Amino acid sequence: LPLERLEAAPEGLPQGEAYHLHLATASFESGEFEVALREYAKALEHNPKNPLPWTGQVRMLIELGEYREAKLWADKALEMFPHEPELLAAKAVALARMGDFKAAMAFSDASFAGRGESAYLWTSRADVLLAQQQSKADYCLERAVTLDPGNWLVHWLISRINHHYGRFVQALAAAQKALAQDATRVQVWIQAALCQQQLGLHEAAAVSGQHALRLDPRNLRAMAVMAELDTTPPFFTWMRRFRQIFRK
Repeated sequence: LPLERLEAAPEGLPQGEAYHLHLATASFESGEFEVALREYAKALEHNPKNPLPWTGQVRMLIELGEYREAKLWADKALEMFPHEPELLAAKAVALARMGDFKAAMAFSDASFAGRGESAYLWTSRADVLLAQQQSKADYCLERAVTLDPGNWLVHWLISRINHHYGRFVQALAAAQKALAQDATRVQVWIQAALCQQQLGLHEAAAVSGQHALRLDPRNLRAMAVMAELDTTPPFFTWMRRFRQIFRK
């Protein structure tokens, strides 16, 4: 959902915990991680005993690159929910990205010791392994997809993880799989453009950026990606057009 469509309350939903969780989820899935972080915090104000917004906060901080802050909030949450699998998994990712691999593996192991498994437990495990440059990470990513094969979100998150670790070929492949499942997602087109840019596929990146801007002509992230590209003259025609739209 474009950000401006999130301002109105979901029909029939009072502005309480469920309302803010709805906005947090929609913002997260739109790649608006700062907005999602704020909405998870508001949900916690209504119900601090729900582990979901605690976990959401930690995950958004990780997406924003605030790993120490993510660990701090994970520690606070784990005082109340010491066996919450996805909270343990999120802390594992924060630790791995901070370079504390031994502790990261311990928390990742603990996340699987509880009830069942989820795609996020496996993507977080892959994140921890990729931080250590271990090839077993690919099995974990495949396992995540197996658990939720029809979900574009899983492929998008896998793309983001691969991109973070400089695996741009794998990141692009995952983004393309996400688009095959839902081509209306602006943030996935942006992700594809970022991967293509890193691989030197500038014309393809421009096309992906154009798709993103067709879906949301005022998307600042898409405009920023397009502005960085050094491509052919038709691309600059597109840029002039969308700059004019943005100024209106």
